Amino acid sequence: MDIKSNELFWSAGIDEVKKGYIETENDYRCIICEEAYEKGRIFEVNSKLYDARKAAELHIQEKHGSMLEYLLRMNSNFTGVSEVQRELITLIAQGLTDKEIAAELGVAQSTIRNHRFKLREKEKQAKLFLAMMDLLSKNTNKKINKLDKGIICDPHKTATTIDDRFNITDEEKLNVINTYMDENKALKSYPAKEKKKIIVLEEISKNFTNGKTYSEKEINRILERVYEDYATIRRALIEYGFIERAKDCSSYWLKE
Repeated sequence: MDIKSNELFWSAGIDEVKKGYIETENDYRCIICEEAYEKGRIFEVNSKLYDARKAAELHIQEKHGSMLEYLLRMNSNFTGVSEVQRELITLIAQGLTDKEIAAELGVAQSTIRNHRFKLREKEKQAKLFLAMMDLLSKNTNKKINKLDKGIICDPHKTATTIDDRFNITDEEKLNVINTYMDENKALKSYPAKEKKKIIVLEEISKNFTNGKTYSEKEINRILERVYEDYATIRRALIEYGFIERAKDCSSYWLKE
């Protein structure tokens, strides 16, 4: 099953997002980083033995904290949650009372009640919206991202900003890759248009492995095979949220 984590994440159902993994015919797979746990195998975790499902659950806890934590760290354009609401949900999840939360945030307790009310309204709206989208897909036999010709692709889930630049179809992706990259996936030229940059940068990011940390020398060596001006590509991968780096620039890794 050759599905990238970006596709895996956006195609997962609500229950699968809550769990953090999907179940396939052969394995349980993390929707964040693609780590797979083959069914029928026993996995050793912290000197204890677990079946594939339990190993996948422990992987989520140990590597990603929890799905709630991961979702709260996502770009607010994806979650629709404001910074204040993010703080509030985090404190509620820690088991704090409204009085304690109010003291932590430096606001009146009535303000916390108002935020709770707004979150409840958002929850109801989201439930009805999902029901509408599900009914629409069943009535038309296709999801909202399926056009008469082609599919609107989902942006990478670590994107720093979401706007019209990400309104990209699968056909556009293929055309841009064929135009700007050779058969070895090296760049023939770096596109000037933002949408095309995003497409080639996503393709370039496939040169890196989830969960692996790279030194600056290593990342430069990999990118130099793709394009001679590897420094420009490295900066763009960071700017558009494909890669993250340490503050001292000593290490780089794929954002999850």
